[in-house]
Amino acid sequence: MLSRFLSFLLLTCLFFSCNEAQKTDDTTYDLWIKNAKVIDGTGSESYRAHVLVLNDTIAKIEKDTTLEFLAQEQVDAAKKVLTPGFIDTHGHGDPIESPEFKNFLAMGVTTIALGQDGYSPREKDLSGWMQKVDSVNAGVNIAMFVGHNSIRQLSGVNYEEVPSEEGLAEMKSLLNNAFDAGVFGMTSGLEYNPGSFSKKEELEELAKVVGERDGLIMSHMRDEDDTEVEQSIRELLSQGKYCPVHVSHIKSVYGKGEERGKEILSLLDSAKAEGVEVTADLYPYTASYTGIAIVFPDWAKKPHDFDEVVANRKTELQEFLRNKIAQRNGPEATLIGSGEFAGKNLKEISEELNKPFEDVLIEDIGPYGASGAYFIMDETLQKTLVQSDLVNICSDGSPTMRHPRGYGSFAKVIETYVNDDGLFTLEEAVHKMTGLAAKTMGLQSRGLIQEGLKADLLLFDPAKVKATATFENPHQLAEGFDEVWVNGKRAVTNAQFSEERFGQMLRKQIP
Repeated sequence: MLSRFLSFLLLTCLFFSCNEAQKTDDTTYDLWIKNAKVIDGTGSESYRAHVLVLNDTIAKIEKDTTLEFLAQEQVDAAKKVLTPGFIDTHGHGDPIESPEFKNFLAMGVTTIALGQDGYSPREKDLSGWMQKVDSVNAGVNIAMFVGHNSIRQLSGVNYEEVPSEEGLAEMKSLLNNAFDAGVFGMTSGLEYNPGSFSKKEELEELAKVVGERDGLIMSHMRDEDDTEVEQSIRELLSQGKYCPVHVSHIKSVYGKGEERGKEILSLLDSAKAEGVEVTADLYPYTASYTGIAIVFPDWAKKPHDFDEVVANRKTELQEFLRNKIAQRNGPEATLIGSGEFAGKNLKEISEELNKPFEDVLIEDIGPYGASGAYFIMDETLQKTLVQSDLVNICSDGSPTMRHPRGYGSFAKVIETYVNDDGLFTLEEAVHKMTGLAAKTMGLQSRGLIQEGLKADLLLFDPAKVKATATFENPHQLAEGFDEVWVNGKRAVTNAQFSEERFGQMLRKQIP
């Protein structure tokens, strides 16, 4: 009799023990992503877990996958990986004119940084512009930077090589106002006008303000040519005495090979060892994209009168352009991306118009008549740069740009660098696209799968990720990122976009 009672007692204990193991908290979550292979953005190895979302926040991560929870929506993730939404540290686009940003969402990007290359909206009150962005609910989150070129223009300094005391004070005031509005830092575009007129002293004075406001300087440096890139990096590092600095779309135009890549990285590593907070980003293509003015000499660009230059110095300009284009791998390596010749390279246009390509540039396009893609980078060198722990991924793309990087960059990193080349583990690649990017920008509530952070999430099968955009057809959406959540809301479901948009205008909390 006693043995029966003990057996009954044991069974009862086991029964209640099992039920206790299945017991959940009393919360009803909005979303329960079940049994996911979680790659959390830190670079650490993946793990299996349930991830639960409440409102716009990751509320719970449970590694005991035997537990059950209450949720308005359940998603079985057993055969997929769950990562943070990707963060594009260098993007382009107008969230007021075209707020959808489907090109970014389709490649898993949930946050983009705008105001790049020294240019931001030419408004003295950026807070008003940000409020307009709030009202349209962009498809992705937007982190804003203020542009140094725009500050020069708005302050009236413009093309002055050395600003007056009053002009510099106005630039600093505009910079402080931008931080008050919530920007994350300042960008410079020193290869473009009017930023190209600025000197070291001006840039360092502005860097002091950026440092005081806990911001970051992102720089399209003064010259990316292989003979000048190291000096350009040093110029940026000198600003790093006052604030963190970041090399935008790091590259070496004409540079080749792994050793050259290591030489360039050694500058960053040495500065880091000396206490400079320096980082960089990179897009996974060997063609750049910018205005055709990049191939024209300074003396043929604003503030100089182009028509006057053509009238008085045409032979000299022709010779310059012939040499410049030859140096940049020939006319076939310049693919026009806007205007009447969009989709054709300079060689094709030259043959079509039956005139030398330098005359096409002078007579039919001009320094401000088009943008283009330029096939001037070495793949081995770029792959060396991207493997640095200091380098995260960006696209430098937009919804309208005729370059596949705006539609394919983040997908290509997984498809090519992870799946095909084995350049990274998936965990390492995700870190470069999420946690590292967030840390660089100062995004404290995004970039990781961690309790309490915002629920920008991707669920996908890495083997199915594909960058479909090409230079011939650059506006083809990436494939494979079938489930995308922005601030806890479904933005993409089975590759279909939500009619609603859930992005937010992000503002940096600054001193």
